[in-house]
Amino acid sequence: MADIKVTLKRSGIGRPKYFTKVLQGLGLRRLNQSVMLKDTPEIRGMINKVSHMVAVEE
Repeated sequence: MADIKVTLKRSGIGRPKYFTKVLQGLGLRRLNQSVMLKDTPEIRGMINKVSHMVAVEE
């Protein structure tokens, strides 16, 4: 399974709580923070929910 790098580019402040919960689930807490995650359908689904707030590198 490949890894993907996810970087938080926009803040969750002022957004519905759902978005901040998804970001926390991905392990993102601060702007420009990056995490390496396994490329699974569950992680891809979470990324799709907050795609306007994160940058993804394969």
